Amino acid sequence: MLDILYDMDPVARRLLVSFIAVFILSLSASLISRIINRRLEDVKRKYNARKMTYYITSVLALLILSVIWIKDISKLTVVLSVLGAGLVVSLQELILCIAAWFIIVFRRPFDTGDRIEIGGHKGDVIDIRFLQSSLLEIGSWVEEDQSTGRVIHMPNSMIFRHPVINYTRDFEFIWNEIKIIVTFESDWQKAREIILRHAQKEADRIKKEVDRLIRRMSTHYLIYYEKLTPIVYVKIVSSGIELSLRYLTEAKKRRATQDEISGNILNDFSKERDINFAYETFRVVK
Repeated sequence: MLDILYDMDPVARRLLVSFIAVFILSLSASLISRIINRRLEDVKRKYNARKMTYYITSVLALLILSVIWIKDISKLTVVLSVLGAGLVVSLQELILCIAAWFIIVFRRPFDTGDRIEIGGHKGDVIDIRFLQSSLLEIGSWVEEDQSTGRVIHMPNSMIFRHPVINYTRDFEFIWNEIKIIVTFESDWQKAREIILRHAQKEADRIKKEVDRLIRRMSTHYLIYYEKLTPIVYVKIVSSGIELSLRYLTEAKKRRATQDEISGNILNDFSKERDINFAYETFRVVK
């Protein structure tokens, strides 16, 4: 085998050795990924381990290919210097995607599992690759941040063109609002007390975690909250008295908590004769 390689044309020999090296590395990465899939149960740890395997084998492949073709690097440098301007223009998007990948991996504006919004698209990050990232879409024609089932593949370069809104990085809670309108004749103060009572249950459930995350964020950002408890704002509107509940909830459980709080409020309102919902009405005068 060594004699055959020695007798081959130098370029053909390097091509063959390069192919064998890449094939062995690819096969090794595939075998390691299978072992990871069998041994690890946690989905995120499994995904991160597979990604790390991919990154390590890719770097090893580049190093090996560099060693194999090192004698031709000087010639390659001359060619690239001549075609440099054209390559930069034609490969601008590719270069931006690669640069963005480094920012995503090392600066971490988002990670797998995060819920983000970028360029008008919202979703949960399910994959990060060298040139693109993938989101499991939420929203669109589906209300209340529910999944649509579609996967959005976006080039990594989008982080240079659009702000990245991260719902869950550092602080995974968001402020949500529920608006309820009662009639002018209703006991709106009693209604407000009922709304606050049910919202406070959610606040008590997440209080320790919210306090912990706020303390952690204050070590990195100039940020602070003076009031984290639920509040109900009162407003007079044309059809009655609007009670707007504002409360903290987990970003990925916004609809679930809204459903639970709304259901409890409806049950308690139905027991009170002096609380009635208001709605828009029209009067025809002849």
